[in-house]
Amino acid sequence: MSEENDNPRIVPMRLQKFLARAGAASRRGSENLMTAGRVTVNGEVVTELGSKVDPLVDEVAVDGRVVRLADGPVTLMLHKPTGYVTTMSDPQGRPTVAELVPAAEHPGLFPIGRLDRDSEGLLLMTNDGALAQAMLHPRGEVDKVYQVTVSGTLERSPERLSAIRMLDGERIRPAKVEILRRWPGQALLEITIHEGKNRQIRRMCRQVGLNVLRLQRVREHTLSLGHLKPGKWRYLTEAEIRTLKRSLHYEP
Repeated sequence: MSEENDNPRIVPMRLQKFLARAGAASRRGSENLMTAGRVTVNGEVVTELGSKVDPLVDEVAVDGRVVRLADGPVTLMLHKPTGYVTTMSDPQGRPTVAELVPAAEHPGLFPIGRLDRDSEGLLLMTNDGALAQAMLHPRGEVDKVYQVTVSGTLERSPERLSAIRMLDGERIRPAKVEILRRWPGQALLEITIHEGKNRQIRRMCRQVGLNVLRLQRVREHTLSLGHLKPGKWRYLTEAEIRTLKRSLHYEP
């Protein structure tokens, strides 16, 4: 399935930045490759550090080997629909999120965390192992925000959910819960958690007598789902990646 908009990652950029993004070397190492005469653009040696390239048009090579942005780490956002399992392959033959993204173009792509088969919303996928580790590490303080439609025992449901400290014998951090909308017998809750325990929100709701009718992740840390439609995906922009890494104190 193709991405929804034009690729926001691909814009004219400095050659050394392009090389670093493509995984040829670090930014400083890319500059050294250029000054050593090992980099060509459209067959011509380029040594000037201020040179720019258009990844959609120009062919860049290092020591004769063509490099592309797709060769380097990528991170993308998928609006996972219900009915798909969060894995790159499934022995039971169920639909997987790998079918919705350009996995063949980006070897090593994998989901950061997971969403249940019956859940939907924002799912990050990457082939940057260090970034994924930073996102999943407890010290990362990664907030995850869900909009959850529930029925059942609605009386004081935000207070009762926020008060949960033990879940099936396992200690959890308190969640932030507020009601966004109410109608007879149902409510739309916004639940913010800081962990990713298996089916955590569904288990929390069950513990206080609530039935989950719909569960959608709308934000993860600094990233929001926005208007991305179910089944669609997009690359994170450079600005989004910078902000994410800075907030995580990311050190590749």
